[in-house]
Amino acid sequence: MAVEDRKDYQGCSIKGERLMGGILSRSNHNSNVGDLIEDSQSASCKRQRTSDSFWEHSPRLIPSLPDEISIQILARLPRIHHLNAKLVSPSWKAAIMSPELYRCRKKLGTTEVWLYLLTKTEGDKFLWYAFDPISVRWQKLPPMPTIAVNDEPRSGLSGIRAWNMAGSSIRIADAIRGWLGRRNALDQVPFCGCAIGAVDGCLYALGGFFRAAAMRSVWRYDPIVNAWNEVSPMSTARAYCKTGVLNGKLYVVGGVTRDRGGLTPLQSAEVFNPHTGIWSEIPSMPFSKAQMLPTAFLADLLKPIATGMTSYRGKLYVPQSLYCWPFFVDVGGEVYDPETNAWIDMPLGMGDGWPARQAGTKLSVTVEGELYALDPSSTLDSARIKVYDHQDDTWKVIEGDIPINDNSESPYLLAGFLGKLHVITKDANHNIMVMQADRENHSAPSPSTSANTSQKNLHEVPEPVLGSEANMWRVVALRSGGTAELVSCQILDV
Repeated sequence: MAVEDRKDYQGCSIKGERLMGGILSRSNHNSNVGDLIEDSQSASCKRQRTSDSFWEHSPRLIPSLPDEISIQILARLPRIHHLNAKLVSPSWKAAIMSPELYRCRKKLGTTEVWLYLLTKTEGDKFLWYAFDPISVRWQKLPPMPTIAVNDEPRSGLSGIRAWNMAGSSIRIADAIRGWLGRRNALDQVPFCGCAIGAVDGCLYALGGFFRAAAMRSVWRYDPIVNAWNEVSPMSTARAYCKTGVLNGKLYVVGGVTRDRGGLTPLQSAEVFNPHTGIWSEIPSMPFSKAQMLPTAFLADLLKPIATGMTSYRGKLYVPQSLYCWPFFVDVGGEVYDPETNAWIDMPLGMGDGWPARQAGTKLSVTVEGELYALDPSSTLDSARIKVYDHQDDTWKVIEGDIPINDNSESPYLLAGFLGKLHVITKDANHNIMVMQADRENHSAPSPSTSANTSQKNLHEVPEPVLGSEANMWRVVALRSGGTAELVSCQILDV
């Protein structure tokens, strides 16, 4: 911890001693300690003794202050300083890493929203970075764990090479083409094709391929202890599945698995409760459009696959495609309603107009109740953002193209935090760039997207559109990216 920070906490200690001096002078020290403990138990952020051996035998966090008050002081410390705070003393380290401190942060309203970014470097090594939008600083996360699995038979998959992306950022076309590529590449690449999700303040890496086998394993990153640990595995081994969060639970749908015939697309779905650590199966996706193919030949040739998933208006929306390399055919999608525990067809306009980023992959994010998607099909030096209008069942273009480097092959990622839409990409200098949308001065959607668009503002913001569309996007963060590829991003409020 910096010298200035230590002085601040010493000042807190002195003030605490003066504040409580009058109380301590009224009676002996032991009785006052009992009174203080009694008073602290009625406080809204009281300390719960989850580790008696630590709390009873370690020195006070701040001299002359009850630990209950010290915890409330530490709960106000910005998270960017937690790594330094752990170095102050063993007791501070234990307090910073205690669930109690984070419960106190929630009660005090001092939680912070951070962006977590997964990249893949040369050698197919995955690296995580966390971005604090308040201090505008990045932190590197601990590496994802080394996976130890039993050797699996490799017949039928010897032609698979490492797929290019994981989770929601998968390049499906490259993946399928890779099935006929280099030999035994998956033997050396753990987490290849894993899906990424976030729920209840933790990151999750689910499934993927390793040693030519699909995995059921699930790994969780807990920012409180800054470490990865393995949790309950999924019911089905799967890779390249899609994830979404609804009602505090993590849903997983689709993906592919391995059987004796090779790689098989999955229609199954399951849900994880982070509080119980239990996976439960839900009804499989019907893929009803795939059942309507006119001939058995086409039904065997075109394989259905989930190309995205997003939580929107209390339901899970899963766009779908039929593929036979190199062809992808959009077939709308399906919607899961947790109240009825059933799937229904996606609205026609939503499915037909959902922009596809790469080989059928649908990239989307919900921000303040609005569903946004990225459409890369405009010009070579820009891309567009579309927003879904559920009343008209149409996608509408938002004014303000995203400036891009026309020589860059890096994908875009979408994120929603602090009430704003963000786009993560790489600039011409290979820097990772986080851009924030300034919708306050860009409210009118493009008139070419809908006949009645000109009759109303999409978000009813009275300001006119600025003359320069590029002004809508503001760069809020940069970091050196080099040759790293963008894989996935998640938001945690801790």
